[in-house]
Amino acid sequence: MNREDLELDSQVELFQPREAGLSQEPTHSPVSAPLTTLQLHYQVAMPEPETHLFEVSLQIKGLQPNAMSLLDLKMPVWTPGSYLVREYARHLQNFVAVGGDRTTPLPWCKISKNHWQIDPQGQESLTVRYQMYADELSVRTNHLDGTHGYFNGAALFFYIPGHERQPLTITIVPPDGWQVATPLQPLEGQSHTFAAPNFDTLVDSPFEIGRHAVYAFEALGKPHQLAVWGDGNLEPERLIPDIQKIIQVEADLFGGLPYDRYLFLLHLSSQGFGGLEHQSSCSLIYQRFGFRQKDKYDRFIQLVAHEFFHLWNVKRIRPKALEVFNYEQENYTPSLWFSEGTTSFYDLVLPYRAKIYDVRAYFMALNREITRFLMTPGRKVQPLSESSFDAWIKLYRSDANSPNSQMSYYLKGEMVSLLLDLLIRERHRNRRSLDDVMRQMWEQFGKPDVGFTPEQLQQVIETVAEIDLTDFFERYLHGLEELPFDDYLNPFGLRLVADAGADEGVPDLGLVVKTEHGRDVIKFVETASPAQKAGMAAGDELLAMNGLRVTADQLNDRLRDFQPGDRVQLSFFHQDELHSRIVTLAKPRLSRFQIVPAKQPTPRQEQNFLGWLGVPLAAMRD
Repeated sequence: MNREDLELDSQVELFQPREAGLSQEPTHSPVSAPLTTLQLHYQVAMPEPETHLFEVSLQIKGLQPNAMSLLDLKMPVWTPGSYLVREYARHLQNFVAVGGDRTTPLPWCKISKNHWQIDPQGQESLTVRYQMYADELSVRTNHLDGTHGYFNGAALFFYIPGHERQPLTITIVPPDGWQVATPLQPLEGQSHTFAAPNFDTLVDSPFEIGRHAVYAFEALGKPHQLAVWGDGNLEPERLIPDIQKIIQVEADLFGGLPYDRYLFLLHLSSQGFGGLEHQSSCSLIYQRFGFRQKDKYDRFIQLVAHEFFHLWNVKRIRPKALEVFNYEQENYTPSLWFSEGTTSFYDLVLPYRAKIYDVRAYFMALNREITRFLMTPGRKVQPLSESSFDAWIKLYRSDANSPNSQMSYYLKGEMVSLLLDLLIRERHRNRRSLDDVMRQMWEQFGKPDVGFTPEQLQQVIETVAEIDLTDFFERYLHGLEELPFDDYLNPFGLRLVADAGADEGVPDLGLVVKTEHGRDVIKFVETASPAQKAGMAAGDELLAMNGLRVTADQLNDRLRDFQPGDRVQLSFFHQDELHSRIVTLAKPRLSRFQIVPAKQPTPRQEQNFLGWLGVPLAAMRD
């Protein structure tokens, strides 16, 4: 697409608004175009990638030559797998609509934030052109610069309401020397052109365009690719065999792979971490130098295991609310605890099953997750099912009070999944487990491609466990009772212990302080803590303790000079106003939790542990 084509925008006569300052509306009845078979072709160019502007066109053929019909175009507001309305249309600029000759301007108007309407004026084809600003490097958005282009379909493309199921094609026009990686099938004889059976598949197929490295390998007889953008200390000869192990162990769980080929897209950046699942690919972002240290390498493997597990859990085994995507608004479900939390449970245990790390490394990772969970005050405020339902307004929009009021469905869902796995294993002497729940969900919902309801999910778990779990669900999913870890760990010869970690013996104020630009800023104040009772709040600047300056780095050392119950004077700025308050110090905070083996396990406990993890309980002590 030539840049001069965008200048047509100034020549287009828009529908006239009825009242100045309000939305533009058509001068005749807004009758939508009849639902006929259309030919849809998208094109994405990036002639000046340094501007961060993708230049996009959508060619539509097969319109009915009815002068009274208007064509509706809508832009998705969210990306499946990332449950937040992100308003992608805010990045769109220089919208143009032209007729079949590609030069004649067509009238159009914007109906709402993500809704455009075009008058085809009796033409059988038209083309829409626009630019999309792309400077957010994440797995769910778009990024374009002088080194590469990456995009997700929901964040870049219009769809035509009523025509989402129609096949389409897409052509990429890359700068010289750039290549294209995508899970979509290329069309023979057409350069950088790909086909998708419908809009959902286009949305589900990310594109990486640039000079990325591509590593091809096989797993279970099927072709796979690892496309890597960015430099770092990744060693493909080490990583790819471990990815193959993850593929093998997950395929073993479900009885095969549900795709013909698969693409791993990996972005290496300075601080990034995350992933987004797709039906035959995933996008990953990770620290560029995070592959040499064993614990960081293991964390990346867990990320791979998580996104790959989503092939089944959420991409195919999905809540009823996500069976048919509504791209215009929130899609509410209370079952994300299972879609994401159960997947988080498996992303720790599957690398262990794949023999990428040993049982002690597994429990170290599990201990970190349990510690994070028990250090989150919001677990006493927000039930797990509510956390799932409110993901759209809370999880992705954290603020200074979020730890006090919210509970991640990833994290608590992982904890609840652990308890369910142990419950099933204990009842059935390890002859059944959460694996059987996943396999039954796959057979009942994944293979036939139908969504499940919360009631159906509970029924499947109860069928595998052979127990009524109404009380369990009421307490731990819909209620706020503390999770009784020891009740479920004890049959396996384990118990949960706690201590104050590195801060042992330090009286607690209930706040988090960090140094920013020479100021010691309070970032978080826990509910009902000494700091909150003294009127301190996130954003305040801590100045002194007992009249002497104290910094974020010094605070714990200074507190070691006191005992719980002692009173200290804290000075701080609140809204630029100096305050001085007397604070009574609380008991040291328990900040480290770990699972340890029983000192004298019974034979039954030894047998349960061996059946669970395949090694004797003594392996935790070695």
